[in-house]
Amino acid sequence: MTDTSETHAELKEPALRAYRAMVLARTFDSKISALYKAGKIMGGVFLGRGHEAIAASEGVFLTPGKDIYFSFIREQAGRIAWGEPIIEGARSYFGSALGYMRGRDGNVHRGQPKEGYIVPISHLGSGVAVVAGGLIAKRLNGEVPGAVGVACVGDGTTSTGALHEAANLAAVEHLPLVLVVTNNQFAYSTPNIRQFACASLLDRGRGYGMAAHETDGTDFMATLKTMKQAIDAARRGEGPQWVLANTLRMCGHGEHDDASYIPQELKDAYAAKDCLDVAARQLLQLGWITEEEIERIRQECADEVQTAVALAQREPEPDPYSDWSATSWEPAY
Repeated sequence: MTDTSETHAELKEPALRAYRAMVLARTFDSKISALYKAGKIMGGVFLGRGHEAIAASEGVFLTPGKDIYFSFIREQAGRIAWGEPIIEGARSYFGSALGYMRGRDGNVHRGQPKEGYIVPISHLGSGVAVVAGGLIAKRLNGEVPGAVGVACVGDGTTSTGALHEAANLAAVEHLPLVLVVTNNQFAYSTPNIRQFACASLLDRGRGYGMAAHETDGTDFMATLKTMKQAIDAARRGEGPQWVLANTLRMCGHGEHDDASYIPQELKDAYAAKDCLDVAARQLLQLGWITEEEIERIRQECADEVQTAVALAQREPEPDPYSDWSATSWEPAY
């Protein structure tokens, strides 16, 4: 790494926040995985192992209540960097009536639409259209320029009609949309070679008339810098931005999937450049963190996850016979 701390001085504060979000997300995912395998979690579990640098770099530059964020379903680090407390993740998995979704939807499907935090769904292309529509609404209300929308999809989603329509709309309307494409190399089990024939997914972004950026999703500082450049450009009114972040999902599509279709040598190659290890090493080299601080962050995150999981397990489940409007708490929407 040749860059100096002075080169990245403006990134120090967001880098440290993003790194903590990454550690907290990985710790939470590991805990949820163990609970799922022990039969304590109902429904699907979708982890973001290998996505953390990309996700945290999205959320850390956004402002709740001003910007719009549609995260990838597995991007726990992005949710945390956006501002979501880890207790909300635990509440979602355990169906707590006190969570964002009041226990009426679970696991990864949660959000706060009033704050611009769109509830992610499995049909990721459709979510891009929701963000585009939200940005048009903000324009009509005089909130654009200034606000941005970040929508996150995978390589497989770039083949859907919903994404094509939304991306085309964003380009034609010159919306401040940042479309982040995380290239997992496998859309569930479909490899890139069976997913698209263009040389790079950057070509698809350029085809819509968007500014195109590419980053190695395992390189924390490079990803952070690229995401900031794209979000800043959209915020300045330079139109939609297409960000291609290349990585490998270091787990199955869900915990029900053993990812046996991914060659072991590819798994080993990416395990050797785990984005959490890369981030810690880069922050140490920049002099922005110490080994002692890294260990403290890890312990704090472990304690925070343990506390959140224990609390969520004790909280009430939703009453299927109750009237939503008769409850004492305000609905998440």
